[in-house]
Amino acid sequence: MPSRGPGPHRVKLHRTYSVEELARCCGVHKNTVRHWQKQGLEPIDTSRPTLFAGTVVRAFLARRTAGRKRPCPPGTLYCFHCRQPRRPALDMVDYVPIKPGSGNLKALCATCETTMHRRAREADLPRILPGIAVQFREGPARLKGCPSPSLNCDLERKD
Repeated sequence: MPSRGPGPHRVKLHRTYSVEELARCCGVHKNTVRHWQKQGLEPIDTSRPTLFAGTVVRAFLARRTAGRKRPCPPGTLYCFHCRQPRRPALDMVDYVPIKPGSGNLKALCATCETTMHRRAREADLPRILPGIAVQFREGPARLKGCPSPSLNCDLERKD
């Protein structure tokens, strides 16, 4: 699976980067760094080689990352098909506990009818989904909770 893009924490704050060094540090092509420069990444000066301060690069990448975030307001789940926070269809959500105190929320998108998922703590459900009916489902079966294994063994069989 490809990475989600260059993380701002890969860049050292007190370091100066050339275009090639910055591309290697972020795991991108050097032309990508030049596109960033056209999008607003400021070099230290106009001389060659083009150098970038680590603090400026980190702030630029953090702004780009923050601009893509879509926080979900209360009563919504994120729909990956619509790429927007959406209200569940018929205001119905299923809660499947995974471990004590936390689990997964599942609902259908009211717009496109795609299944939406969200991880949540059971204690936070009233805050996350106010006024929405949450139906608690049984959690997945665990190996630990299985009954004792069958004692029929082929090794003990006498022919």
